[in-house]
Amino acid sequence: MPAMEHLHVRGSRLEVHAIPAPAGSRAAAPVLFLHEGLGSVSMWREWPAEVGRAAGRAVVVYSRRGYGRSDPVPEVRTAGRLPPDYLHREAWEVLPALLEQLGLVQPVLLGHSDGASIALLHASRFPVRACIAMAPHVMVEELSIRSIRTARDAFLHADLRARLARHHNDVDGAFWQWNDAWLDPAFRGFDIRAECSRITAPVLAIQGDADPYGSMAQIEQIDLPAARIRRVALPGCGHSPHRDAASATLAEIVDFLSRTG
Repeated sequence: MPAMEHLHVRGSRLEVHAIPAPAGSRAAAPVLFLHEGLGSVSMWREWPAEVGRAAGRAVVVYSRRGYGRSDPVPEVRTAGRLPPDYLHREAWEVLPALLEQLGLVQPVLLGHSDGASIALLHASRFPVRACIAMAPHVMVEELSIRSIRTARDAFLHADLRARLARHHNDVDGAFWQWNDAWLDPAFRGFDIRAECSRITAPVLAIQGDADPYGSMAQIEQIDLPAARIRRVALPGCGHSPHRDAASATLAEIVDFLSRTG
C-alpha cells in the first residue's frame, strides 16, 4: 500500500496514510485507525506509527469525509447535515467500501471516541481480527452532551477553531458536522449496546475514569462474555487514552494484540 494517497470511496476522496510493518515482523492483520469526532490523520500525530512498531504490524489511518484532507461535506449545517444514524452508516456502508479499496480482509480495528463506536458497530456485522475501542460511545450520557456544548463555546469564543484549523481543510465543516449531530435531540436515542452484544471478535475496551465525555458505564455496558472482552480503566485519564496515558495504553494494546494473534 502507498504511504499517502486519496482513495475514492462512495463518491468521496478520502485521505489515507499507510505505514508498512517493521522489517522482519511476522505476518499479522494490519491495524486500521478510526479517529474521533474532530479527528483526522494528522491529529493522531505519531501514535499509529508507534503502535505499528511496538506491535510489529502494518497500520492504516484515514480521515472520514469532511475531516482532515478528505473531501468536505457541502452545506454541512443544512442539506449536508449528518443524520442521527451517521455512525451506523459509516460503520456499515463507508468502512466496508474503504476496506475493499484497500484490500484489507479482517483487519484489527482501533477506534477512539466516535471512531471507537464505528469500530464496534462494524465488528457487530462484519468479520474482523480484533476490535480496540478507546473511550467509546455506546449510549448518550448527559455529561457527554454538557461537554459537547462546552466544546461549541470553545469553538465560537476561544481558541479551539484555530487549533483545529491546522488539521482540517474545512475546519468549520469538520466541527459543525460533529457538534450539530450530537446536539440534535434526535441523537439522544443513540444506543448501540444491542449491536455490541453481537460482536464475535476479541474486544479491548479502554476508558479513562476522568473522561468528561463518558463514564465507565460506556465500557461496562458492552455485554460480552468475559473471555471475549478485556476492559481497562485508566485512573486519572481523560477522553484521549493515547495522549493522556500513552505508555499504559500502548502496553495494553501490544499485550492484547500478542494474545489475539
